Amino acid sequence: MYRRTTARLIEVSDDLHKAVISLNHNWKNKNYAGSIFASSMLARADPIFMIQLIQILGANYVVWDKAVEAWYRKPAKSRIFGAFVFSEEEIKQIKIDVAKNSERDIIKMMSLVDEKQNSIASFHKTLYIADKQFYKKN
Repeated sequence: MYRRTTARLIEVSDDLHKAVISLNHNWKNKNYAGSIFASSMLARADPIFMIQLIQILGANYVVWDKAVEAWYRKPAKSRIFGAFVFSEEEIKQIKIDVAKNSERDIIKMMSLVDEKQNSIASFHKTLYIADKQFYKKN
């Protein structure tokens, strides 16, 4: 399904802590005003943090996208890019918090930028993470 969004993964680190996408401006995602449709930008950014955490944390955790806040700053009329990054410290803290409280919400921010690094859109993603055994009981 992600392939249909016309976004492309252009970089993924070996440890999955960093992923970078690109999105070309074309007839498949152009809105009436000639820029990239806002929901197209959100759809391209939506699953990445969740997929990263599922893979990084492994089978003993449940990860869900819970909410998103979007800010569209400027029309996108050219190729845009977005980076999704988790630090080692963030991953360690998530594991500590889930071990202590069984579940946790985190908020991750990412921006889509054009080739000149102008901010096009920003998204604050709320992700839910839980210990799998705890999650199954509730």
